[in-house]
Amino acid sequence: MPFLVPMVCAKEAAAAVDDHRVVIYYQTTNYNNSATEHVSLLPLISNASDISVTHVLIAAIHVIDDDGGIHLNDYPPDNALFDQVWSDAAQLQAAGVTVMGMVGGAAAGSFQRLDGDDASFEQYYGPLHDMIGTYNLQGLDLDVEESMSLSGMVRLISRLKSDFGDSFTITLAPVASALTEGGGNLSGFSYFDLEAQVGSSISFYNGQFYYGWGDASSASDYEFIVDDGFPAAKVVMGLVTDASNGGGFVALDSEAPVLQELTGENPTFGGVAGWEYFNSEPGGETAPWEWATWMAEHVRSAAATSGEKREVSNAEAVWRRVRKAGRRVRREAKRVYRDYIA
Repeated sequence: MPFLVPMVCAKEAAAAVDDHRVVIYYQTTNYNNSATEHVSLLPLISNASDISVTHVLIAAIHVIDDDGGIHLNDYPPDNALFDQVWSDAAQLQAAGVTVMGMVGGAAAGSFQRLDGDDASFEQYYGPLHDMIGTYNLQGLDLDVEESMSLSGMVRLISRLKSDFGDSFTITLAPVASALTEGGGNLSGFSYFDLEAQVGSSISFYNGQFYYGWGDASSASDYEFIVDDGFPAAKVVMGLVTDASNGGGFVALDSEAPVLQELTGENPTFGGVAGWEYFNSEPGGETAPWEWATWMAEHVRSAAATSGEKREVSNAEAVWRRVRKAGRRVRREAKRVYRDYIA
């Protein structure tokens, strides 16, 4: 049985102390797929006065043709394997953490099924709608790594808002380059067009700055996104939390100055997201919650000194000026091109 917490409880509980988001993807819920070796979320809220994580995204939900029409990873969400997941989720919600589901990802099919005619949409949307209600999910992260039409995505987002209200959090997880003009994109539709049509219904974007779609080892790719029009407040930098979780891992010591620069240059920096929770550095499998604490402390520290003169090496200072000049040239070239083809 799901463990439900009324939405009001989460709103009245103490919220995470950091204004910048710290988002965690939670896919490996059990070590070695064992029903008895649960990967607990509860250490994330063990210190109720200083909770670092702001959003936990339970992954991955798949819209399918059989088995009730919905799976969480390889099983229906009511499988006993997930009993502790839903219990942990309710306790996080009571502590003020937003708990959402993540739909899609690398396993294709969910969004193709949700992109059909109206009758087909209702058939496949129904089980997803019911899962949201049954497990009291406070939002959905839409990770579209397959071709979907713009109209299909607009329909899905609009329906979710209509059914679950303005407080329901909708995010998307594009590869980072999809948030730049002309950049690589796995989703089939333009995120610029999507933002223009239903941007007010999208809380933020968890950009994937890994697997070659974006580089988290410097501020450049994030700044390109901001330069191209997406506000920093809506762009979360998605990171790989351990080298074994995917290409593009950046060691924490190397990430720290990037976060400092991003927060200094963008006071409304949208935050960070980690793929995924169970083995996150620096604690690894024995203490994966330490990643959220580390990220919150470093982003908070950078935000606290935003606007102050910070010591950087001469080489780094020169490189930052070069990057800024390059972005200005890039912006101007795009403006001239747009004026030319208009």
